[in-house]
Parts: sequence; structure tokens; C-alpha cells
Amino acid sequence: MNKYLSLAATMISVSGVAHADVTKADYQRAEQQLSTTTTKLVTGTVDYPKWSNNNTLIYRSQTPEGLRFFKVDANKQTKAPAFDHQKLAESLARISESEVNQNKLPFYQVTISDDNVLNVNYKGTNYQCPLSNYLCKKDETSIKRSEFVSPDGNKSVFIREHNLWLRNLADNTETQLTTDGIEDFGYATNNAGWVRSSKPVVTWSPDSSKLTTFKHDGRKVGDMGIVSTAVGHPKIDVWKYPLPGDEHVFKIHRVVIDVDKAKVIPLDMAPDEHRSTITDHVAARDGSLLDIDWSTDSSHFAFVSSSRDHKKATLRFADAKSGKVTTVFTETEETFFESGVQGVSWQYLDKTDEILWFSQRSNWGHFYLIDAKTGKVKKQITQGDWTVISLLHVDQESGTILFTGAGREGGDPYFHYLYRVNLDGSNLTLLTPEKQHHRITLSEDGKYFVDRVSTYITPEKSYVRSTNTGKGFAIETMNIEQLKAKNWVAPEPFIVKDRNGEHDIYGLMYKPSNFDPKQSYPVVNYLYPGPQVGSIRGRNFRASRGDNQAIAELGFIVIEIDALGTPGRSKAFHEFYYGNMGDSGIPDQVAAIKQLASKHSWIDDSKVGIWGHSGGGFASTRALLMYPDFYSVAVSQAGNHDNRNYADEWGEKWHGMLVNNEDGTTNYDSQANQLIADRLKGKLLIAHGTTDTNVPPYNTLVVVEALIDANKDFDMIMLPNRGHGFAREPFMLRKRWDYFVEHLKGVTPPKEFTFETLKK
Repeated sequence: MNKYLSLAATMISVSGVAHADVTKADYQRAEQQLSTTTTKLVTGTVDYPKWSNNNTLIYRSQTPEGLRFFKVDANKQTKAPAFDHQKLAESLARISESEVNQNKLPFYQVTISDDNVLNVNYKGTNYQCPLSNYLCKKDETSIKRSEFVSPDGNKSVFIREHNLWLRNLADNTETQLTTDGIEDFGYATNNAGWVRSSKPVVTWSPDSSKLTTFKHDGRKVGDMGIVSTAVGHPKIDVWKYPLPGDEHVFKIHRVVIDVDKAKVIPLDMAPDEHRSTITDHVAARDGSLLDIDWSTDSSHFAFVSSSRDHKKATLRFADAKSGKVTTVFTETEETFFESGVQGVSWQYLDKTDEILWFSQRSNWGHFYLIDAKTGKVKKQITQGDWTVISLLHVDQESGTILFTGAGREGGDPYFHYLYRVNLDGSNLTLLTPEKQHHRITLSEDGKYFVDRVSTYITPEKSYVRSTNTGKGFAIETMNIEQLKAKNWVAPEPFIVKDRNGEHDIYGLMYKPSNFDPKQSYPVVNYLYPGPQVGSIRGRNFRASRGDNQAIAELGFIVIEIDALGTPGRSKAFHEFYYGNMGDSGIPDQVAAIKQLASKHSWIDDSKVGIWGHSGGGFASTRALLMYPDFYSVAVSQAGNHDNRNYADEWGEKWHGMLVNNEDGTTNYDSQANQLIADRLKGKLLIAHGTTDTNVPPYNTLVVVEALIDANKDFDMIMLPNRGHGFAREPFMLRKRWDYFVEHLKGVTPPKEFTFETLKK
């Protein structure tokens, strides 16, 4: 009798499927699949590759001895340690009072100058270490993070009291460049609502004598506010944050600044919309102003103005002395225009007075050569049912360009390859022959490139190759033997059809390391719906992809796909649910899981959960509400549940301009989760950080209010003083795992599990 009682205590029947308890040991095994453990078990990596002068490559690698930096001479085809790691660590430890040691060199960026001085950025401070003696010293003129350095390295600009200032890096003298900047109408302001920075948004001229920037007009833009949690008076953060449909959004008044004369030249044009051709900001990641390309002689520049609805891109020229503006041409899309897939991919060719232009007018992203005087297309350079991904280099002297592309070589359409082609469209040459995914880092002169070659399941091999011949030599080969010894399981790539049976949909499946095909497993569907990226992200080998494998270890099959509406393929594929963000590719998620379940008896599609963060937080709740008879559990984190509460540039690009109907409805109602909250049937855990300045917490609270009004049961976690990136915080990680174990698997998780590898 006791035997059967014991069996009943350890087995619970859910819909006729028996599931064993999930124990602390299971959680510990799952924890070992997180990147904090797995990345240390992989050696032969090439991390943060950076080209220095004279075609010298510096990169960091995980080695059996710990993290090490290496230097590669591409011309001589030699590789050597970049420096004596022990001496450097000891020297830095002395002057920074850090805990640096030879196995823990926490450098993000290391460069070696021509005079053999090692420049190290450690915790935001720059140090100079002569390689002859390693007598490291703090660089007293080190660049502050809030500054933007000129191309010649002699000066930088920064914002002070809404005006732009110049700092001479040789003697630290400062010069005020502008004087009329005021609050909410200042120079080079780095604010897109959803993201802010103190670093100015500028693009320097090649000769470092001028820069182009703008006055950022937010004077009539609405405010956003966040309140911290504290004992006593909280901190209240209020800033300008435009929303879709607002009468007033950010405008930029474009100017050129002659830094030597401290002279401001306004461009002779109306203020532009705060828009770019590629992102939801006018600033690139490094802070530079996007869609600007200076002439070689710094006398003028080309730039693109984008309309508020993102449908029109107008290329113009500006004279840097007079501010005179000339319009060349406008390209218009029915949905949204983008100038590339992974970055701005147009360039001004001043030597021939032409524009190298990226367009998806043929349904595929390709290069066109345009006459810079007439705006007429002279030549389509690339063509076919494949897409250019990113423009990397143009050599005007030889008339050749280097770019990455996808879909041309057959196989997985998301694998990237490097190509060279002449500007007249001739001699298109593949430089990366392996039918795998290629991560490319090009040298400054375009003669060499780092080629990191792998797939989801094939470990990476890294080369330095010539852009002339495609030939080169290996610098690292990834070793995953230690990883495999720890019961690591590679994800399984698969192909299914979309909801309509028209397109191939690509995905990854994760099984537990103790997988038993005789058992039946519930499904956890991870998703990020796009439209700017998909769920899977990089196609290169990774020891861990989030916590997908970790969740699988708890007794689930984890599935992720890149559905219709995500980028990297045709224009039609990408714009599939334009104007209907409520779709979010969710029907393709459902179709994919059903197809996989029909093929594999061990997939239980009667027990399907879903989770996501940010856009995935929105989509996971949406899936639970739209398909209540398919999805039974959702964990929804930091979701933008109604894009009328999110940044204007996002919603107006992907869903369109807000239209108010006579009956009081709007075209945005179709994506508002709170309007269908009464459909909730399954278990919902909804979470948000209370000081999230990207997706403010009110996005979640409007859904919470609707759920309360509908008298629905749900669970909620508001994480005090957390921003947008709490997905991998130990508490949230555990609650996510617990929620699926308890409500999808139907068993009790271990109480208050502690992640040993994630302790601070």
C-alpha cells in the first residue's frame, strides 16, 4: 500500500499524461544550461574583434587558461598573444585597486597603437600601458562617455546646458560652439522617448573641421513620468516621450557647425521629422547622426529625410558653408521604407556624383546606382530572389563594393554571406564559400575580413580572409568537448509551413538532455514577434540561447520560430502584418506547433505555454487571449500591450498613423490587448519593471485594469526600481520556470530555488 501511495505522491496525471515531480536537482541541471556556465566551457572563440592600423586584428578569446587577447597580422598571416596578460593584470590592479587577475580580464575594448602602447578601457576609464614595460597609467585626457570624438582624434564635442561644446584633447581647453540652446530645444539632444543618452548626436566631417547635427525640438511634446520606490521621497523622472497620434512629436532643425570658427549654419529647409531610414531613432549605436554621408573634401554632404509615417525617404544635398539644400529624389513605399536590413546601406559616391542606394522596390532588398544630379536610376547592381543584408565598404577607386547578403546560396535563407560586386553590376563574387552562417568584421581599408563561420549546431571556425581572393588562414577553432561532457544538447533546426501553407518557416526545437521519445512533453513557445527582429536572432553557434534549453531540462519541448512579419527575407514577408500588429505572427506559431506535433508523438500540443519579453510580452498575452483553446499558460514580461502607450516612431512605422473613426474606435484597437482582456481563460503571469523608461509600466497596467474590470484571475509581478531588462534576473527567471512547471506541467516546483551561478 505504501508503495502505491509513494507512487501517487510523485506522479500527477494531467489530461491522461503522467508527469514526474520537478525537483531541485532538475532545476540545478537546468541552471547549468545558462550562459553563465556554458560560455566558460567553450574555447577557441573570437570575441569583440577589432581592426587596428596596418591591418592588425585584436580579439579576445576564451582559452583553456582563461580569457586572452590575441594580435593577428593579416599581411604576414601571423598570430601571437597581444601582450603579457599577467604583467598587464598586475599593473592595472596596482593603479585601479581592482581585482583583476590573469583569468578575469574584464576588458570590453583593447587597442594597440602604432607606437606599441596598449589602450585599455576598464570600467569606463582609459589606461595606457606601454608594452615595453607595462607601467600602466591612467589616461587623464581619456574620453568621457558623453563625448563624441573627431576623426583625427584631437577634439571632442559634448552637451552642456543644452548647447554644444568643443574640448581640445591635447590641453583640455573648452570652447562653446552654440549659444541659443534651451531646455527642450537644445543642440544634438539624444532623446527618442524610448531611449535617451547624454552623448550628443553628431556626424563629423572627414577633415574634422565641421560637424552636422540639429536642434532637437520637443517644446510641445508630451511628457512621460516614472516614479521610483523608496522610503521617503521617491525620485521622479519626467522627460519628453511622443506617442502615436500626438499632434506634436520631435522635430529636428538641421545645422552644420564650423568648429574652428564656432559658427552655426542652419540648413535652408523646414524642420525634419525625428526619423531615420533604419531604426526608431536618428542616432546610431555609437551616437552618430544617421543617414548622413559627407563628401571626401568635407565641402558638402548627402542626407536622407524620412517622413513621419516612414513611407517616404528623400535624398538631399547640403552645402556645408552656406546651408543651401538641394532635393534629388524621393522613394515612396506603401507600408514603410528601410535603407537596409542590418544598417543604413546607402552611400554618396562623390567621385562619380552617384548614389549607391538600397531599395526593396522589387520585393527584395538590392542595390541601385542613381545619378546624384537627376535622381534617375542608372543601373540595378544586384538582383534576384535574395536580399542584401548590409553595405560594408565601397572602394570608389576600383568601383567595387563589399556587402553581406542572404538567400542566394540556397539552404537556410537566414545565413549571411560576404560578396564583392562591381558598381556596374558585373563580377558578383562570393567570398565566403561554406554553406553556413558568416559573421563578418571588415578591416578599415576593406582588404581583409574576420570570418566567423558556424551554424546553430556546428561550432565556429574563424578565419582572416582577403576580400580580393576570399582566401586566408584560420585563427581559432571552437572546441565544445567540455560543453558536451556536461550533457549539453544542441537545438534542432526544423522547417514548417506558415499558416497558409505558402512560405517555409524556420525554427529551433529544444529537448531535455534526458529526452525519452516514449514520453509526452508539454510545449513552451518562446517568441519575439518583430517586426524589427525575430525570435531566433543570430544564426551562429551559441552555447546557450537565452534559457530555452534550461526550460527544456524541466521537462518541456521548447519551440521558437521566425514567423511572417519578421525581417531578413522578402519585403512581402516582412510587411505581412503591417497595420495589424495584433497579428504578431501568432497564427504561424500555432501552425508550426501543430505541424510538429503531427510529426512527433512526444509533443503534447494540448498543453502549450508561451512567453516573451517586451514585444514578446505583448505577443504572449495576445496569444493567450486570441487562442484561448490552444495556449493555456503565458508569462508576459515588459509588454507594450497598446502601442498608443509606446514610442511614436515604433507604432507609426509598423502599424501606421493613428486614425480616429466616427464611432469612437481607432485603427489601433486591433492591437490593444486590454480590449480583449475578457477572453482570458488560461493562466497569465504578467510582469513589468516599475521604472522601465523604454516600455513604461502603464503599458501593462492598462491590461491589468481591464482584467480586473472583467473579473479575471491572473498573477502579476511589479519589480520595483527595475528597468526594461529584467528577463534574466534570478527572481524573474525562477518565477517564469515555476509558472510553467506548476500550471503547464501540473506539478509543484521546488520552493524558492536559488541560482548559485547567478549570485552577485
